[in-house]
Amino acid sequence: MKAVAAAVVLIAAASLQRGWNAGPPLPVGRSEVAVATVGGALYVIGGYANGNVDQTLVQKFTPDVRDDRLGGKWQDVAPLPRGLNHVGAVGYHGEIYTFGGFAAQNNSAVPDANVYDPKADRWTPVAPLPHPLGSVSVALFNDEIHLVGGRDVHSVATHLMYDARANRYIVRAPLPVGRDHMGLVEFNGKLYAVGGRIDTPARNTAYVDVYDNKTDRWTAAAPLPAPRSGMAVAVFTQRIWAMGGEQAGMSSAFSTVFAYDDRRNCWMPFGVLPEGRHGTGAAVIGDLLYVPAGAPVPGGSRQSDSLFVFRPMTIGR
Repeated sequence: MKAVAAAVVLIAAASLQRGWNAGPPLPVGRSEVAVATVGGALYVIGGYANGNVDQTLVQKFTPDVRDDRLGGKWQDVAPLPRGLNHVGAVGYHGEIYTFGGFAAQNNSAVPDANVYDPKADRWTPVAPLPHPLGSVSVALFNDEIHLVGGRDVHSVATHLMYDARANRYIVRAPLPVGRDHMGLVEFNGKLYAVGGRIDTPARNTAYVDVYDNKTDRWTAAAPLPAPRSGMAVAVFTQRIWAMGGEQAGMSSAFSTVFAYDDRRNCWMPFGVLPEGRHGTGAAVIGDLLYVPAGAPVPGGSRQSDSLFVFRPMTIGR
């Protein structure tokens, strides 16, 4: 694969306040992207942009936070081998792994799996998924890559562990209820599957399921305060944050943020995003939380070039 000539956008630093900040915008508005971090940089992968739903575009943001000023640069890096939206992605041992996706708008799932080497700026195929999936949720758990849920034609309960060393998939206990457009994070030694939808935007869920690797079982935790899908989920300030998402029936994009306290098994309101968002992810670099791109309205009609950056008031429980 030919390396892409790097297009770099340098952004002047802005004042970094506590709470939500407007970070350096993306070079182009995007939604239905995958988000991953590796090597202290943020990567935004595939999705919708420039009127197309099958973007190969991959952009890297390198933060520059000095003396309470927020800056950094956006840079085009090697594109995906083919254009996709709703890809699952995760950083692992200095590389980024991507799984599945849709070749059309929210349909035509693919089995593609690839690994990106930032040093070589190159994508390499790995073992394809056992069956095509789009909107599959991917997270690190116990230093393993876990893939949960997603959709082929219908939402699935599939749970796979990808063994990067052996380049193979191992079947684990399925979700109690199959769904896609779901958040997935490791938190305090367990794997949490948050929200998501069943088959259509009209069937959002508030389910929160917790996977125990020792028993290979899922149990239920406190549900989200309201059903939602397509939200950004991350572990930050020792809690699970669920940010934005689509309302049932695609009536609006949420701006609300909820944080999960596992000691109390409850979700708490944690303010709002600067604007409603869905179709994106979140990543933590240092002591800052990043939410790039996404859509401010339901569906795929609009994309945002925003970068929301949260600086906590305090860190701790």
